[in-house]
Amino acid sequence: MYKSILIVACAVCTIPVAHAQVMQRELGEFELKFANSPTRSLAQGLIQPGQATGAQGGVDVGHTSGWYVGSWTSNLEQDKPLEIDSYAGFKHPLGDGKLGYELGTLRYARPEQPDYDRQALYGGLSVFGSRLGAAYSNQNGRSTATLFTDLGLEQDVGFDVSFKYSTYNLAEPASLSGGGSVSGFGDWSVNLSRPWLGVDLNFSYSGSSLTGSDCSAYSGHNTYCDTAVMFKASKPLF
Repeated sequence: MYKSILIVACAVCTIPVAHAQVMQRELGEFELKFANSPTRSLAQGLIQPGQATGAQGGVDVGHTSGWYVGSWTSNLEQDKPLEIDSYAGFKHPLGDGKLGYELGTLRYARPEQPDYDRQALYGGLSVFGSRLGAAYSNQNGRSTATLFTDLGLEQDVGFDVSFKYSTYNLAEPASLSGGGSVSGFGDWSVNLSRPWLGVDLNFSYSGSSLTGSDCSAYSGHNTYCDTAVMFKASKPLF
């Protein structure tokens, strides 16, 4: 049975905060950033900070040549699994800077849950403020391919639009609660966001190829397996 979920949330003075807070320093040819959200263009779409509901933060070091390394740590609360996402890559603009490409690798790790650890490769293009990225990761028991697009429309139309689509292939078929099994599935999400009077407004529409009782086998990026519409308004504490 097709099922749709509608969720409305209003968060004031919450974590994660509405806008990224970044402390930036230049040290010769190096640039050092400390932030409460990922600062890299592709890492921001491919690392999944949306799964972290506790305290979080990261550090990023870039060089004028285009090379960079960084680490993102989330779920710093004692009752939640600590996750450390580390990345390294190369970003290079072309021509007048309106075009460019990026290549890199990501490492997802949870010290208390070693089966979660996985390695990912990613790459992408930037075209006149829009970004198109792709990633492939291998985890114990499955592989994941992800496409991510950020249209970069905020300065032109006042809000931004991003898309994510992922496919998952399981090494061993997962059993369904209603009988049968599934060896692969896909999920997707569309996100709209804009700042308004100091409040960050976010609208998302997500779903997957599994519905109803088949959702017992779902383990993708989205919070919900079935089609879900979510609206959130949040404001930072400072």
